[in-house]
Amino acid sequence: MREYLDGVRKGVGLDGILKLIESVSDLKVLLVGETIIDEYQYVLPYGQASKEPIIATQYIDREVFAGGVIAAANHVAGFCAEVEVMTVLGSVNSDEELVRESLLPGVKLSPIYRDGAPTIRKTRFVENQYMRKLFEVQHIEDTPLPDESRDQLNQAVSDRAGDYDLVIFTDFGHGMIGRSTIDLATEKSKFLAVNTQSNSANRGYNLITKYDKADYICIDLPEARLAASSKFGDLREIASRTLPRAIDCDKIILTQGKYGCMTYERGVGTQEVPAITDTVVDTMGAGDAFFVVTAPLVAAGAAMEHVGLIGNVVGAVKVGILGHRSSVDKVTVIKALTGLLK
Repeated sequence: MREYLDGVRKGVGLDGILKLIESVSDLKVLLVGETIIDEYQYVLPYGQASKEPIIATQYIDREVFAGGVIAAANHVAGFCAEVEVMTVLGSVNSDEELVRESLLPGVKLSPIYRDGAPTIRKTRFVENQYMRKLFEVQHIEDTPLPDESRDQLNQAVSDRAGDYDLVIFTDFGHGMIGRSTIDLATEKSKFLAVNTQSNSANRGYNLITKYDKADYICIDLPEARLAASSKFGDLREIASRTLPRAIDCDKIILTQGKYGCMTYERGVGTQEVPAITDTVVDTMGAGDAFFVVTAPLVAAGAAMEHVGLIGNVVGAVKVGILGHRSSVDKVTVIKALTGLLK
């Protein structure tokens, strides 16, 4: 880590890194993706029930957050001038009031409604002392959107994607984003950044290879290995050869949690960027924060190794936040970078 940071100080330096962050302040950003209501039920485990093979718990408290693309939009809004969110809400238990109240001022919400379904909700039961998650219950309808909702989404993407400097797809793989929407975004966007998440509801079915082309992709190492069908293959090979052959994309970042990230740019090659912290409160949403804050930097032409450093700082800030109690903001990121590079 020390050697890497010394290299940054001697190269672009702190002033250069801060200029990169300021360079995206006037960008207009459109985010497309699923809204997910993240509910934390805090409980005190008692132990195994006497007559059933289950863990008995005592309810302590609960918190409910607007997550998914909503949390992602708030992260972006801390760095860019104009942010719009296109998302799908359920007509049953929509939680629209919570969603609107959770958005930072200036973020525009453009919802499409799915009849007969709830807004996606993931309820996690969390051990109250050390904040360890015990299990999860999902309220979800993840089949492809009905034709009417799909047509509305496609029309909105077709009409407005070209008005933005950057279009970000946070694709959680829960039925919102299908082939026709991808094709329109690819055609209409000036710059398209994509993350496809593998999770318990879609593992193996929501791979980055569903996109034929993007200007920037950011996924984690397990997601990259799934897309490359390579459980043990060399990471540099996956980043620089396998994925670029499968997807027409010149700029890629693979995140690796406590091991940092690997960046790739066509014609430049790969670069390993070490992690910034090993202190973790909650990992939920850290990869999403990394992705959506770095996407404007890539769109603005920043060098990928510098993007990786800023992304790792963003991830370090986010893992210190429980759930979505707050979003990653520019001031906090600048303070962290200044502490590292001054």
